[in-house]
Amino acid sequence: MSNSISKAPGTVQVLLAYLTVYLVWGSTYFFISRALQGFPPFLLGGIRFIIAALLMMIWALWKKENLLDKEAIKLAAVSGFLVLFIGNGIVIFVEQYVGSAWVAIIISAAPLWYVVYDKPHWRENFASRSILTGLFLGLIGIFLLFLPNISSAYKTDRNPYEKVALFALIVGSMSWVIGSLFAKYKKTDSPATVNTSWQMFFAGIYFITGAAFTGELKTFQLSAVPLQAWYAIWYLIIFGSILAYSCFVWLMEVRSPAQVSTYAYVNPVVAVLLGVFLASEKVNGLQIAGLIVILLSVLLINLNKYLKKPKLA
Repeated sequence: MSNSISKAPGTVQVLLAYLTVYLVWGSTYFFISRALQGFPPFLLGGIRFIIAALLMMIWALWKKENLLDKEAIKLAAVSGFLVLFIGNGIVIFVEQYVGSAWVAIIISAAPLWYVVYDKPHWRENFASRSILTGLFLGLIGIFLLFLPNISSAYKTDRNPYEKVALFALIVGSMSWVIGSLFAKYKKTDSPATVNTSWQMFFAGIYFITGAAFTGELKTFQLSAVPLQAWYAIWYLIIFGSILAYSCFVWLMEVRSPAQVSTYAYVNPVVAVLLGVFLASEKVNGLQIAGLIVILLSVLLINLNKYLKKPKLA
């Protein structure tokens, strides 16, 4: 995006950017499940992020940005591991065993971990009644999500990997938050394009290494990949890893972070709707209640930000 656009964004431009982040990021859960029908998890992550990184690097070079910033590269090696390899990697791996709707619902609790791990803002966060109430409601929402597993823990027809997968999602969500906060407070002077390019590049290398150790590279057959899996992985590369993120970065420049953060409320709803209507996934009443409670908790956590006059980042 050009500077002129950033300084005076049009209403239509802002609306389209919001819709892209809302819909595309929410839809990635569904398309990950489709891509997994042809690609093993580690190889899927490796192909997605390496190709996206190379495309973004070409874009950065076209903009004459410095790709060889040593500090940015070092930072990206760490944040790429925590955010994309662990955080997003667990999402990819878990979707082999759990429906995309469930995955999106649990990941929607990520803003709770930002409050817990954002130490520089602990005084502000924990002195706020709305934030503390939101945290409490978030715990209730997570309990509602797990209640079906607790009540049917001894049923023999349940997926034996389901409970482990759901716990792994929470760990992955925490890793995403910790990596994001690390990148925020250790940021360099490099533009977002450079930082993100290297972050995705390193994540891709980590995924490919995982594919080599697990034997995915040996067993993978390119000819066996169905057409819909190819469509899905290219959607994830172009729309999920490049377009939506670019819109997100641009919105952070022209709108307040509190306004932009509303994507966290909409993404799970989009993912649930896609999973239910396009993949025939099942979501029961308790899980819907858990989703509503989690979204309410996130709104409460951000209530003070919404009541304040918006400021640009």
